[in-house]
Amino acid sequence: MNPIDKNMAAIDIQAVHKSFRQNEVLRGMSLRVERGHTFAFLGRNGAGKTTTIQMLLGLLDRDEGSIRVLGLDPEKEPLAVRAQVGYLAEDQTMYGWMKCGDILRFLAPFYPTWDHELALKYAKDFEVPLQQKIKHLSKGQNVRLGLVMALAHRPELVILDDPALGLDPIMRKQFNRDLITHLQGEGRTVFYSSHLLYEVEPVADVVAILKEGKIVRQAATEELRRDVKQIFLPREAMAMLGEEASLLDTRPDGEEVAVTVEGAAGAIEALRREGVEHRVVDLNLDEIFEAYVTGKVDEGEIGKTERIAIVT
Repeated sequence: MNPIDKNMAAIDIQAVHKSFRQNEVLRGMSLRVERGHTFAFLGRNGAGKTTTIQMLLGLLDRDEGSIRVLGLDPEKEPLAVRAQVGYLAEDQTMYGWMKCGDILRFLAPFYPTWDHELALKYAKDFEVPLQQKIKHLSKGQNVRLGLVMALAHRPELVILDDPALGLDPIMRKQFNRDLITHLQGEGRTVFYSSHLLYEVEPVADVVAILKEGKIVRQAATEELRRDVKQIFLPREAMAMLGEEASLLDTRPDGEEVAVTVEGAAGAIEALRREGVEHRVVDLNLDEIFEAYVTGKVDEGEIGKTERIAIVT
């Protein structure tokens, strides 16, 4: 196995296209995941998240573009990629007739770097019943066993595809605590696709939002919170938001209009400079995601001004 360049991005996707017959799922998608980050990959159902992950693992070929995972092309070297990547999905299938301890021993020969002592440590930490058959595990136990299987070969990169989706709220919080303790604490790179945005928010260092086959925004989580705000202002003051404001969503609110903008600092400064009364509301990651993927800009609210850029 070739040594990994520590300065190399964990994932580098450039201008990737993927279609299934007439359905174009990815349309020139690009993103980059730096080593040591927990990266949240967000998109609606059908946006192409799982398709992307399958290509990262070498399970699906791209039509155009380039993909590198830890410096390797997963299309050409799928086994080398999977040897260095831990993968856990919500619908992960395991042999139900096996006991938990048996499947850990069964997997060991497939991974040159498998550490059985580490697997047993994780099983103890995650309270996985080693003598119990997999078919008798609860949903939470099943997810925790999957996490042990994904980590025992000391992967450089861990890919999580909505693994906590079927868990109850307490189990989801437990899972994320395990994620923080055992992945971030060890400096692992985590590529995390999830619908549970309010629980991803405290975990993610960087967020990428996928819409209609393209990344519409990639930024550090804190930067995203600073940059995207909701502003309430008089309808007639819309034109005073300034050239730096990119509208993501508008909706009427009585005598005012509520606008969600990218480039909030510039918009707020422009309103202050013009003496416009306004209110600024901070948004959580769920609300920001919603603005990017389902936000609607009412052209009637904008009027005839051409000073405001519109994000589509």
